[in-house]
Amino acid sequence: MRERDLSGALLDWYGTHARTLPWRVPPGSDRVPDPYRVWLSEIMLQQTTVAAVTAYFERFTALWPTVSELAAAPDAAVMAEWAGLGYYARARNLLKCARVVVGEHGGRFPATEAALLTLPGIGPYTAAAIAAIAYQQPAPVMDGNIERVMARLFAVEEPLPGCKPTLKAHAARLTPAQRPGDHAQALMDLGATICTPKSPACGICPLLRGCAARARGIAAEVPRKAPKPAKPVRSGFVYVARRADGAILLETRPDRGLLGGMLAFPTSDWSDAPTEDAPLDADWRDPGLEVRHTFTHFHLRLGLRLAEVPRDAAPRRGEFHDRALFRPSSLPTLMRKAFDLSQGARRRD
Repeated sequence: MRERDLSGALLDWYGTHARTLPWRVPPGSDRVPDPYRVWLSEIMLQQTTVAAVTAYFERFTALWPTVSELAAAPDAAVMAEWAGLGYYARARNLLKCARVVVGEHGGRFPATEAALLTLPGIGPYTAAAIAAIAYQQPAPVMDGNIERVMARLFAVEEPLPGCKPTLKAHAARLTPAQRPGDHAQALMDLGATICTPKSPACGICPLLRGCAARARGIAAEVPRKAPKPAKPVRSGFVYVARRADGAILLETRPDRGLLGGMLAFPTSDWSDAPTEDAPLDADWRDPGLEVRHTFTHFHLRLGLRLAEVPRDAAPRRGEFHDRALFRPSSLPTLMRKAFDLSQGARRRD
């Protein structure tokens, strides 16, 4: 099949099979995609599934329907709503980007990839997605789903990530001048629903006749991936202190680094040989429990420490939060694990 025919077959398939997503304008609609909603969804979807993002997106757009309203929101409120979605640098950059769009671009996202790339937190993928979907620019959008489709469609056997430039070149040639946004979203949907990582449903694929990997019998084997090194393990301690009136000791983590700007229980350093670093003097108890969490580049093991302290307890770090106002859901996932573990330990006492 010629590239023009491949794109046409893909768009025809998308017209019938497009996924219904809260940030998407369906094919054939008279509505114009909102760059703010496209941007917000793409930031949330980085390294996160559609299923996990949907509720967050709907909550964010209900609270802050426009980029101007998001830019004016308190940092703590946005970070609290982001809690649990992970990769918290995205939330910090979300606010930075919104404020630059409002302060330097009059509340309107730029329409070109080059200009979009100057905004905080926007990389090549997000810039291309906004340009294609919101502004109908023929920008090749490359996410994991599209890379997989390109690798199979053109039988690219060089392993990832080394073959990324080759895959992008194929995608650029395939991107049509007309409806490039629908084309990009169609490729995303194809990869998510048919051209899946395991057991691709080649028999119902609209691009079957043009798929080189299928013709060679290697569709399920590509894209190949270079072996990943084993993740190291870091350790530390997490301190959960409860005051006599039920208040919980929490601190806001530094803006830079993992969980930056998030509300959290105090911890020691995270390292190969951590040292105890309790946030206040107390009779800290070791219940023999460990909080386990995996970040992108390492596994983390935090030994749980518990303390019941008097009303006049004076922490060296953090401050006590009224238990009636404390929302565990405002904590990042790692810290919710620590809270749940501490609750279980106390119930057993």
